[in-house]
Parts: sequence; structure tokens; C-alpha cells
Amino acid sequence: AGCMKIYSDLVKYNMVDVIVATGASIVDMDFFEALGFRHYQAEKTVSDEKLRSLYINRIYDTYIDEKELQICDKTISKIAKSLQPRPYSSREFIAEMGKWLVKNSKKRDSLVQTAYEHGVPIFCPAFTDSSAGFGLVHHQVKNPKKHLTIDSVRDFREITEIKIRSKESGLFMIGGGVPKNFAQDTVICAEILDRKTKMHKYAVQITVADVRDGSCSSSTLKEASSWGKVDTAKEQMIYAEATTVLPLIASQAFHGKNWEHRKRFQYNRLLEELN
Repeated sequence: AGCMKIYSDLVKYNMVDVIVATGASIVDMDFFEALGFRHYQAEKTVSDEKLRSLYINRIYDTYIDEKELQICDKTISKIAKSLQPRPYSSREFIAEMGKWLVKNSKKRDSLVQTAYEHGVPIFCPAFTDSSAGFGLVHHQVKNPKKHLTIDSVRDFREITEIKIRSKESGLFMIGGGVPKNFAQDTVICAEILDRKTKMHKYAVQITVADVRDGSCSSSTLKEASSWGKVDTAKEQMIYAEATTVLPLIASQAFHGKNWEHRKRFQYNRLLEELN
């Protein structure tokens, strides 16, 4: 939260090839603000009953207007209606969202639009657990005989194909949850497909979660190595609040300038060719 511009810059300056995220980050935060809406930080505690009467949703100490959020829902429905009715991976649909923003965004440099313009795929393995879910339900109800669906299995196949095509790979994880395991599990999926691929060579996770109660996505990176997901030679758990350390890490990577000599892989194009 509050770091979306950093993520956009990491894409813009060729430091990220693939993104795996929650629907809340991609839709309820990034796409929502690209429509011209805002999140508001609360100055003091207000009763949740009062907020509900005002149609204001609370996210810890941040407020969001429910009416504006429903406009976001229906924008997703509008985009869905404009597309051919067939199964889409979340990556395909999010690319269509980025394409729509090129002509319609009120706020430039959103992550969704920047990733689309640079051919960087965004995967949301739990895509419907967000404003997109409401929008797609609306789309299906309004178009019962002719509507699209989201194919989560296709998501997994596509990101596994990227891993197979990559000689080496690294993971930079902010938080945990579904995106963390989804990205790590590509190594196992490739093995199931009888395709040889290396473990993720580099892995960094920023988290404040405790492994004992399962909130650290149930494992440290060392534990993930027992599954064959991550090489322990170059892994690092960073126990810190992400908004305090992410800007420092991104700044160091930017000023190191290794990105200036990197090839842009544009995996979106590769996946479109495969499909």
C-alpha cells in the first residue's frame, strides 16, 4: 500500500519481468486510482457504524468511497463485455485493463497501464477476490448466454512456461499469501510436466509475519528449498515493514544501473504467441 509508483518504476526501468499480485493491489488500489479515485488516510478513529452509514469502507486507517468502488466494479464489467466471450487467464484480462487505460485513464503511470505498455505480464491467481470479482459477476449475470470467464489453471500454465523459458530466475516478494506460493510453485509444476528447470536462484521476502502460526504463507524461504522451489545459496528473509525498506531497496537497484544493460523480455508477447 502506498508503493504503487515504486512498482511502476521497477517495470519502467526494466528491473521486473513478471508480476504476481493480489487482486486488491491491482484492481482495488491501482486500477481504482487510475480511474481518478483516491484512498484517504484517516486523521482519527471514527466508528465503523458511522462509516457504514456514509457508505465509506475502512482499510485499517485508510478510507475508500463505496460508490466509487462500485464504479470500478462496473468498469470491469464494461471491459469484459467488450471482449470475445471465452476463458481468459487473469494475465490476459489485466492486459486488456491496461489497454483500456491507455485511452481512458485519469491518472497516468499506473502499474496496470505501465506493465501493459512494456509487455510485462501481471498474474492475479485470486483475481476474483477483489473489485474485479464483483465486476465479472455483474458481467455474467447481465450476459447469461455470452460472457467470459477467468481460467486460473491457464494462469498457472502460463507462468510455468515463463519459468521454463528462463535460464535463471529470482523472486522479490513483498508480503506473502497466494502470490508468493504461486510464483514459487512454477518449479514444481515444470517438474510435473517433465520439463527440466532450475530452482529460483535468488529469493528475497519482506515480511512481518511469524512462521509459527502460518501467517508467513506457512514457510520461510529455507523451508521452501525442501520442496525444490528456492535455492538457499542466495535467499534472504527481511523482517521489516515493507514501506520502510522497499524504497531503499528499489533506490539501490536503480542507482546500481544494471537495468540499463538488461534485455526486455516482454513475456506478454511470448504468451500471446503460445496461445
